[in-house]
Amino acid sequence: MPNVEPVPFEVTETLQVLGERIRVARLRRQMTQDELAAACQLNRRTLYRIEQGAAGIAIGNICTVLWVLGLLPTVDAVAHPDTDDHGKILENASRAKRARKSASHLDDNDF
Repeated sequence: MPNVEPVPFEVTETLQVLGERIRVARLRRQMTQDELAAACQLNRRTLYRIEQGAAGIAIGNICTVLWVLGLLPTVDAVAHPDTDDHGKILENASRAKRARKSASHLDDNDF
C-alpha cells in the first residue's frame, strides 16, 4: 500500500467548497454530470470526485471544468502576488535599509 500523506483539514475544507461551487455552476447551466464530463473529456467519476472535493484530482482537470463552465477567469485571483500581504512584508523586511555605493566606485579615486 502506498504511503499517502494526510491532507490538512483547511485544504480538505477548501476543496469541498470548490467542488460544491462547481456543482452549483453545473446545475445552473442545467448540465448533467455526464454532459459536463463529456464536454471536458473527463470520466464522469473524475467529475464526481471534483464535485466531492477529492484531494487527488489534477489541477489541469479542475481548470478544464472551470473553462467549460466559463469560470476559468476566476482562477486569476488565486495566489495573486498583489494579495500576498505576508509575502510583501517579508520582501520589504529583507530589502536594504539604505543605498550604498558599490565597492568598485570606492576605488575610482585611488592615487
